[in-house]
Amino acid sequence: MAFVRKNIYYFDAPGKGNTENAIRFAVERAKELNITKILVASTSGETARKCFKETSKEGLSLIVVTHVFGFSKPGEWEFDTKIAEDLKKQGVIIVTGTHALSGLERAISRSPKIGGGSRTEAIAEGLRRVVAVGLKVAVECVLIAADQGAIGVNEEVIGIGGTMSGADTVCVIRPAYTANFFDLQVREIVAMPRVR
Repeated sequence: MAFVRKNIYYFDAPGKGNTENAIRFAVERAKELNITKILVASTSGETARKCFKETSKEGLSLIVVTHVFGFSKPGEWEFDTKIAEDLKKQGVIIVTGTHALSGLERAISRSPKIGGGSRTEAIAEGLRRVVAVGLKVAVECVLIAADQGAIGVNEEVIGIGGTMSGADTVCVIRPAYTANFFDLQVREIVAMPRVR
């Protein structure tokens, strides 16, 4: 049976200290596989800015996926509007959509009247705990971007996620829409924290 041999990078610990290397590994794998689109999760815009600096050198398209408005505080968007303006001027697509792996489900689990976990949150928690927080984030960003029409579902993309802030997980993903979640495939893990 045929196989391929590839590098996988394991970080000693999760977190933003891995951001520059994660981005470098993402660009490296995109070039290797002729993938043209890289998706990155970014809350404040700092990770997006760092990612753009590297992807633009290689002519890669960058799609940034942000938290929704009101995620931390009602009516507020955490993403720096100046960074957003600068990135959009450079052709970067910024997607802000409801979290595919929580969204409305989180309202149910947080409610003192209803309470309890949901199947969707169980999937999210499984990805976070069994593989890596950044993997869950990367998968969710790909779902959100597909749902918003920022990417198609027929070509592989590179997804970059992180733990709390920054980037520490990189994967090659065949996208799907949230409604077709089980069609999504994580085809390669390029980098991730070894200990979580």
